[in-house]
Amino acid sequence: MRRYNSFGPYLKALYGERVYKVNVDAGFTCPNRDGTVGYGGCIYCNNDSFRPSSCRSVTPIEEQISRGITYLRKRYRAEKFIVYFQPYTNTYAPLEKLETLYRTALEEPSVVGLAIGTRPDCVDKEKIRLLEDLARDYFILVEYGLQSIYDRTLEFINRGHNYRRFLDALDMTAGRGIRTGAHIIVGFPTETREEMLGMADVISGLPIEFLKIHQLQIIRNTILAGIYKKESFPVFEYDEYIQFVIDFLEKLRPSIVIQRLFATAPDDILIAPRWNVSRHAITRDIENKMEERDTWQGKKYETAGTELLTQACRSK
Repeated sequence: MRRYNSFGPYLKALYGERVYKVNVDAGFTCPNRDGTVGYGGCIYCNNDSFRPSSCRSVTPIEEQISRGITYLRKRYRAEKFIVYFQPYTNTYAPLEKLETLYRTALEEPSVVGLAIGTRPDCVDKEKIRLLEDLARDYFILVEYGLQSIYDRTLEFINRGHNYRRFLDALDMTAGRGIRTGAHIIVGFPTETREEMLGMADVISGLPIEFLKIHQLQIIRNTILAGIYKKESFPVFEYDEYIQFVIDFLEKLRPSIVIQRLFATAPDDILIAPRWNVSRHAITRDIENKMEERDTWQGKKYETAGTELLTQACRSK
């Protein structure tokens, strides 16, 4: 049994069997690329670092879902699926288009819900109302890209919004039956190790149910790659990151479901850090080290201190 609250077992307990994600690319862009809030995107962003080659917007969404389900059924004998709208900003379109896309994805009888990756500055009351309506019958998870709680970091990465905007999106989403997740990246040169760990305390005090965390990766053909080439800065070594992520989990509220603990960009575009370790081995090493340390998610979680820290951050 895992010593942290993992997404796979959570879904299995919810549906009585394993549930698999089907990644789709619905052809969205990003307000940080088209000039709405900026150009060029976040300095670390290259969507090929996390998008499967089978997931391309030139393919109709119905076909992407059908292909994904066929593959997963054949390989894993899967029967239940969540359609994951992953690349770029998946609420960045008119309401009518979003409703058509989401409802099309939910037409497949074996699809039990949606996971929607987006930015906190790309939701509004009407879009949240649509998601609330869908959540009455389906598992609807909105994954907000936070990346950091520190405004200096958000400015450094050209994020195009501040931490306050994230809190506003959370307030808009909470209490509506919509599952709410956050995504953070650790390892930016603008933050100390203590500040990175401090995010566990703050996140624990927010209405966040799911969390993705991964180490900063330097990816080819990004602005960050150019910065790193001119003046390299420290990135997480393998053993260092294993220890860090366990320290982070110890401080995190036990009820938060962990969707990801690390990233593994393709070797042909990854500059640093190059660990040369498989996904399975990373997961195994995290779990073995937690057992060796006799620790678990939430071991050092302190409710009172977390609430005070969260209130202080909200007041900024």
